[in-house]
Amino acid sequence: MEATPPRYQAIECKTIDSTVISGWLYTVEGPAPAIIMSHGFNCVKSMTLPDVAEAFQTLGYNVLLYDGRSVGESGGWLSNLIDPLQMAEDLSDIYTYVAGLPSVNAQKIVLWGISFGAVISACAAAIDRRPKTLVMVCPLFSYVQPHKAERAYATLIKDRVSQLRGNQPYSLPVFTPRGENPLGMGGSGGPGGLEAYNLMKQASEADNPHFRNRVMFQTYHKLAMFRPKEYMEMIRTPVLMVIPELDNISPPQEQREAFARIQSPKTEYCAKDKGHLNILTGETSKELVAVMVEFLRVTLEGSPIDE
Repeated sequence: MEATPPRYQAIECKTIDSTVISGWLYTVEGPAPAIIMSHGFNCVKSMTLPDVAEAFQTLGYNVLLYDGRSVGESGGWLSNLIDPLQMAEDLSDIYTYVAGLPSVNAQKIVLWGISFGAVISACAAAIDRRPKTLVMVCPLFSYVQPHKAERAYATLIKDRVSQLRGNQPYSLPVFTPRGENPLGMGGSGGPGGLEAYNLMKQASEADNPHFRNRVMFQTYHKLAMFRPKEYMEMIRTPVLMVIPELDNISPPQEQREAFARIQSPKTEYCAKDKGHLNILTGETSKELVAVMVEFLRVTLEGSPIDE
């Protein structure tokens, strides 16, 4: 029996510094709206989101699902040196690429992100006014637990000094088997951290050939200086924020606090009985896709939305 051919084509586009971004492009007969999907922390495009991309494609949307700079098949100075603000800048260049595709209506492009990718998308939209709308699924806003800060900061500087002396940069797994990481991000030290550890472990063992379960330690320097909540007031495009009721990686209350800062037209949707990592799995994922598509239908057609 022949394998079903993929519903996407592999593409590459470049940022202004010529870094190559690798993506999967799902096209429809157009010109039609497009959704640019930004993944979670250190995740690659083959993880979880292809099913969602196919659902959007079936409903008439072009979709670009991509690996962020230094992750997966995309280029970058060092593999898995994750820089959120650089990724937000890159997203504007990815947007320019998508806007030039013949199947895309350049006036109807959506930024869509999950977890870490949700705040990357939001920071991009805070500066780049071109996106028609923004969808944020379980956005992750905090990256430092205070009790871990001093030790982590000291180790970060030691690593920088070591590199200046000619040594190789230090890298480490995203989470330890105890569900922890140096800064305390992503539910570190609790049930959420253990869930994230298992996600990364499963990704390593599954068919994700370009996934690397390590990040450069200097990633945490960049995360420590990252303040995504401060960008929320700068967003001008309509926003849908999907908040999982049982999120133990990004506290729902913190997501709501960030939502309250948004000044543009906005909609909050609470995903009942869902957590951070299962938000898009199971039968209820169809219901969530329907919610997102209805929001896009309204905003892309220019009708008012209720907060």
